[in-house]
Amino acid sequence: MPLTTLDPRTALIVVDLQKGIVALPLAHPVENVIGRTRALLDAFRKRGLPVVLVNVAGGAPGRTEQPRRALAFTPDWIELIPELDRQATDIAVTKQTWGAFASTDLESRLKSLGVTQVVITGIATGTGVEATARQAYEHGLNVTLAIDAMTDGRPEAHDYSIRQVFPRLGETGTVQEVIDLLETRSA
Repeated sequence: MPLTTLDPRTALIVVDLQKGIVALPLAHPVENVIGRTRALLDAFRKRGLPVVLVNVAGGAPGRTEQPRRALAFTPDWIELIPELDRQATDIAVTKQTWGAFASTDLESRLKSLGVTQVVITGIATGTGVEATARQAYEHGLNVTLAIDAMTDGRPEAHDYSIRQVFPRLGETGTVQEVIDLLETRSA
């Protein structure tokens, strides 16, 4: 479903744009993802809308069939990239799971601000972004996915999430479409 509207209290959630992850091999140029995310950050901050910056510093426990990628969650690896220009008003969330809502206080923080909708960007489309979108949807938030501001290390996972999963969780569109809705709303 194409973008139709943004609620008055919409928050931007940026998933895992951190030094270790942006250095991994990705399906799309990470510079484009960062640049488009930065455009959204500027647009949300200009309007005083909440911004959430998420990083991952671990993984959920439990056995899996596929071996887990051994990642070194060093302080440098988990540090948010400087291009995000973290502000004192930004909400910072460090997660230990794929989604930003599981085992964090993100839901209560957003609800305390009156947030009813989220726009999500980041890496990786088929894991961190998708899990965050699913959890937001399950918590009753309206979900918008800025599909040109995300990528994945697995092109097939990126494409599957965008074509099959995201339309069932919310609306999808480009960064420019989100910015146009923000401008229309504040005009």
